Amino acid sequence: MIAASTFLDAARAAGFDFFTGVPCSFLTPIINRVIGDARYDYVAATSEGEAVAIASGAWLAGRGTAVMFQNSGLGNAVNPLTSLNYPFRIPTLLLTTWRAGPGLKDEPQHELMGAITPDLLDVLRIPHLAFPNDAAAVGPTFDRVSKTIRESNLPFALIMEKGDVESEDLAAEPIGNRAEGVLEHRRTGGQRPTRMATMERLLSLLPESAAIVATTGKCGRELFTLADRAQHLYQVGSMGCAAAMGLGVALNVENPVVVLDGDGALLMKMGSLSTIGAQSPENLIHIVLDNGTYDSTGGQPTVSPSTDFAQVAVACGYRHAAGCDDLAGFEAALVGSLKSPGPHLIHVRILPGSMKELGRPTISPDAVARRFQDFLTKR
Repeated sequence: MIAASTFLDAARAAGFDFFTGVPCSFLTPIINRVIGDARYDYVAATSEGEAVAIASGAWLAGRGTAVMFQNSGLGNAVNPLTSLNYPFRIPTLLLTTWRAGPGLKDEPQHELMGAITPDLLDVLRIPHLAFPNDAAAVGPTFDRVSKTIRESNLPFALIMEKGDVESEDLAAEPIGNRAEGVLEHRRTGGQRPTRMATMERLLSLLPESAAIVATTGKCGRELFTLADRAQHLYQVGSMGCAAAMGLGVALNVENPVVVLDGDGALLMKMGSLSTIGAQSPENLIHIVLDNGTYDSTGGQPTVSPSTDFAQVAVACGYRHAAGCDDLAGFEAALVGSLKSPGPHLIHVRILPGSMKELGRPTISPDAVARRFQDFLTKR
């Protein structure tokens, strides 16, 4: 058994100082210590997959990141680990607990995951070691972690068992700012724009310093077709993770950060709205391009017609949200958002469909990630 500070001091020395995750009782000492120590940043996520995406955004902004969760939550993280971290070659340190581990009687819901945790990491091609529960093992463990991450640019996991870390008291303030947000209705019943026209208008108004994270599917493909720039990140998977990734970026840079989201994608991980509202990054503009369909898979309907994303955003703590259904309303909402502190959400209802013979990005995801990181960090 080691003190939380023994592990975290070594983690910080190795460059890991941005933490996010979902609690587990085994992780309590580490999380409590991170929350109470100003040398570390901690973002409480609403799901394990969201935490992976937040950490990915923070890494793009130049931070060394760690994601913490229970092994049951490893299942929730599989999608971004395989369709975000792997193709974009984004590393992070994973701290996963081992509920129902060897010789440990546990609750029935942990039985299967406890039996397969190391095997699942192997299937995901994520190298892993036992969490170092002896002070002498901490340094060599981080030597191995750092070397492997430098060589692979991929996640590395440490598996924590019950009792590996001494207890640690929690000293924390409540998370979130419940200041009343401003809800703006700009729906006029006018002609709904296409996604392409909306993004054209966006690009004409944004400063060159703005970074854009575009959700997976035709959104990123159309953005690439309009303008391929170093400040553009085209997600090619990890549906629902654009907002969380944008949050990870926005918390670590001064640039304006724009998330181009879709209705189906945001519905998949709406907990991200609460996380963004709680963290309240002033430089984040979250744009939801809502065509009421899963456009990339044949136009099947989403449930967005019954959802007012702007109202939800204000209820979750965004400082400002606007709903619009034409280009004039979108432009007015965007111009106002660029002039005032956020986070902002702009929900624009658009026409379904996309341009014919739409291409795909011709630059590989890992190259996109590295030039995006270079843009943010000015290397």
